[in-house]
Amino acid sequence: MKKENKVKISNLLLILALFLFLVITLRVSYIALSKEVDDINIQELASKRTTKTTILKANRGTIFDNSSNVLAQDVSSYTLIAYLDSTRTTDPDNPNHVVDKENTALVLSALLGMEYEAVISYLNKENVYQTEFGVKGRGLTELEKDTILAANLPGIDFIETTKRYYPYGQFLSYLIGYAKMDEEGNIIGEMGIEKSYNEELTGTNGKTVYQKDLQGYKIAGTKELTEEKVDGDNIYLTIDNNIQFFLEEAITKSSSKYEFDELDIIVANAKTGEVLGYATNPSFDPNIRDIENYLDPNSSIAFEPGSTMKIYTYMAALEAGVYKGSDTYKSGSFTAKDKTVISDWNKVGWGVITYDQGFIYSSNTAVVNLMDKYLDSDTLKTYLKRLGFGSKVGLNLPNEVSGKIDFKYETEVFNAAFGQGITTTPIQHIKALTTISNDGELLKPYIIKKIEKSNGEVIEYERTSLGRVASSKTIEYMKNLMWHTVNDPDGAGHAYYIEGYDIIGKTGTAQIASTNGEGYLTGDKEVIRSIALMFPKDDPEIIIYGAVKRSTTVSSLSEPVKEIIQNIAKYYNIYNEPEDEATSNKEIKNYINEETETVKEELQSMNITPIILGSGDVITDQYPINTTISSSEKVFLITDQTDYVLPDLTGYSRSDLETLFTFLNISYTIKGNGYLKSQSIKSGTKITPDMHIEVALESEIKNE
Repeated sequence: MKKENKVKISNLLLILALFLFLVITLRVSYIALSKEVDDINIQELASKRTTKTTILKANRGTIFDNSSNVLAQDVSSYTLIAYLDSTRTTDPDNPNHVVDKENTALVLSALLGMEYEAVISYLNKENVYQTEFGVKGRGLTELEKDTILAANLPGIDFIETTKRYYPYGQFLSYLIGYAKMDEEGNIIGEMGIEKSYNEELTGTNGKTVYQKDLQGYKIAGTKELTEEKVDGDNIYLTIDNNIQFFLEEAITKSSSKYEFDELDIIVANAKTGEVLGYATNPSFDPNIRDIENYLDPNSSIAFEPGSTMKIYTYMAALEAGVYKGSDTYKSGSFTAKDKTVISDWNKVGWGVITYDQGFIYSSNTAVVNLMDKYLDSDTLKTYLKRLGFGSKVGLNLPNEVSGKIDFKYETEVFNAAFGQGITTTPIQHIKALTTISNDGELLKPYIIKKIEKSNGEVIEYERTSLGRVASSKTIEYMKNLMWHTVNDPDGAGHAYYIEGYDIIGKTGTAQIASTNGEGYLTGDKEVIRSIALMFPKDDPEIIIYGAVKRSTTVSSLSEPVKEIIQNIAKYYNIYNEPEDEATSNKEIKNYINEETETVKEELQSMNITPIILGSGDVITDQYPINTTISSSEKVFLITDQTDYVLPDLTGYSRSDLETLFTFLNISYTIKGNGYLKSQSIKSGTKITPDMHIEVALESEIKNE
């Protein structure tokens, strides 16, 4: 019996062993033949255990100006860490973890610009091997890292990474934009050129793959596979660093002197459409991204431009063959059919004047009368669209807007003719102004000079003509009108006059539309002042468009623009004649009680011809006194003989006449603007206390 039991048990064990063997065999076969087991990719798991992959990080492309100055580049960056685990220290005399947390926090708080309590809270973390220090501890420069290391704090170390760096700080910020690192360690463009050309700048990472042993070393005799990285493209802008500095410096000065919400200026090459300077205030530093407004004011925000649009209304009339500059109209106000009253900016106008004068004085009723008598809505709208208004310029910048050129009813048409009720962007004005500087040919503005790929291929960008939109005759006529607007003493743009500079332009002042869509805001500050100009007149090289929002004075715009003009003219040697003693500014001292003949000779030696009143031998009064004047300004001298006669008034401007008549206590009436046309009392007539003189002026407009 016992023998039979043993046999049965042995058979049972054999069967059990065979069953287990079969199960194991099947399991092994399943594992060997299956790609996944229990939702785990076996091949991938094995590969990870034996395969080492090293990412070869592609460098982001560099952004340069047109002279290869670096505007944006990748640099080494450091993240501060502190080791808190005491097991790192094997030699108490050479600790490798933070020992004195209080002193470490005190030193780091000063070096990082952090509160002591914030630093100590990081160092007091429990059950962690190491800690970081938040935003303040990331993106540190080489210099900042070395400064912290010099403090010799035990347990302090750094992790090296890469960050985007902008060497000029708050400079060309809205155009360049910024890029920052995402959670996966990739630098991504989020604004400006950095965003719109992110794909070109980013490049492609490479990798190296090899087989490793348990210690992580490469297994001898195995192949190493490498996919080379492809660095990002380098981008060269059309921006001229020096001109950009002129812009940044000028608008910064204006912001410290005047109050305004915003000031924007663009400078372009008048012959090619290249954008040479592109500035906005307030701006931001892309290194710290202290941004309040994420929209680029020069291309992403449209506003009502005001009277700069009169340039294009007049061009439309000239091109339509209906414009006669010598025709007259009654300025002051105009009542539309719907009873809307449209007034000139000075509310009273200038009486009956010519359409040429209406442009120079920036008369709203001039363009209203043009539209009422000669042009129609479709003609104006079509012409504005041909110039590019109502469409994106195509700078390939984020969020560029097209503005709105939409008007239908009579009052809307009238308003559009002088720049109200429609919206435009500054870069659109640069585009439209290229027609003036290129004999009627419209150019496309551009900001990319070339793109340089890592394989050596270079893509270059150049002048792009969009066709002719005006005749040579129209352009010459507009140049003359714009010249008088700036250079005539009574021209609306005379604030931009610079002696010796052949500047042409047109100003604009537009009311700011109410945010509720009903009417306009009221008050002296609720306007946008703008300027569209170029120089030199006959063969323009530079175009400038500027606008200032919510400023009570035109000086907040005219002063920086004039400074920019003078700097660019000197930089480009546009006016290359050496300063002539005859035309430079002169110091006018106090000549009272000095001999008339001596003073006359001294002034003439300074190339100033004085206006001497009376035949006396001694000067008893003068205007101006103790000041600096240009050689074109007049100096009035009264002598000790009262036989004063009315001087020759030829070439006198309104301001000259007002000065003379006030200085001599003569009652006067002056009609018109510009220079002397006629006078009621002849020159040479003896001046009497009861004298009253009437003078008529006109602008010296010479258009063929």
